[in-house]
Amino acid sequence: MAGPSHHGINARAAEGFADSANYDRHRPGYTPTVVEQVLQQCRVSGRKHAKILDLAAGGGKFTELLARRPEGFEIVAVEPHDGMREVLERKGLAGVSVKAGRADGIPLEDESVDAVVVAQYSQAFHWFATPPALKEIHRVLRPHGTLALLWNTEDYNAPRTYPASTPWESTMRELTWTFQDDEARFRHQEWKKVFEDQSRSSPWSLLVAGEQYFALPLGEWEESFEVWLGREGVWERYATISSIAVQGAGEREQTYKTVMEALNGPQVEVNEKGEVALHGRTFVVWTSKIPEDGRESLLGVETPES
Repeated sequence: MAGPSHHGINARAAEGFADSANYDRHRPGYTPTVVEQVLQQCRVSGRKHAKILDLAAGGGKFTELLARRPEGFEIVAVEPHDGMREVLERKGLAGVSVKAGRADGIPLEDESVDAVVVAQYSQAFHWFATPPALKEIHRVLRPHGTLALLWNTEDYNAPRTYPASTPWESTMRELTWTFQDDEARFRHQEWKKVFEDQSRSSPWSLLVAGEQYFALPLGEWEESFEVWLGREGVWERYATISSIAVQGAGEREQTYKTVMEALNGPQVEVNEKGEVALHGRTFVVWTSKIPEDGRESLLGVETPES
């Protein structure tokens, strides 16, 4: 089980989330459509008092949305970072229990929740997309429970294969991709490997090793979003990306200059308030737990007698 502090989480994440209140203020939330999509895929929409684990809950932006729902969910918000957890606790959300914990050490009993959601503003699962975390999530989910993953990804922080909505967002994306710190980000798409690697062994070895925790293929859904912000507001949001939040003064000043040059380019459209349209997508991914007694039948093979 995780201890009462954020020690042991990814150091880059811990440093990037140091200004927790600022992160909570500037990171985007989720639309009612996204929330409903998640709850439907988790089979808890309209289900009174279902128990949901909000894993890596951060300051609780998604937790808030769950707490407002009419179902009266029993919500457990688990977050390893002290500052983030304090932001969440100060909100005093009804029906929410806040706990310290990590994805590979969840402070809950076996098969105790109906669904696990990983959202934390915009980016979370890629920080702990590992077999131990997947095994631990599988442990706390009830049979056939669902794991749902969410990302709010602005065009400037998206994979290169996704088309940018405007030239300035394309320029900022190229800037984002210059920040190489050897950490996996959503834009790298490395997080998918932890699921794909489940099926790279033969069905026979999967049974022996017990590695098949979640069903494939993953379910996927997305929704585009647009928000109008002043140029400084765009910068404040951009600066919450952890690889920028940890920059030294000189490097950060140069990053700011590059961002402002992009935002003041001739092709940037502004409204009557002088605000710029920022574009992105919300991605929802889900998969169901394979129960312990269902792995063999799902794979269609039998274990030999010893």
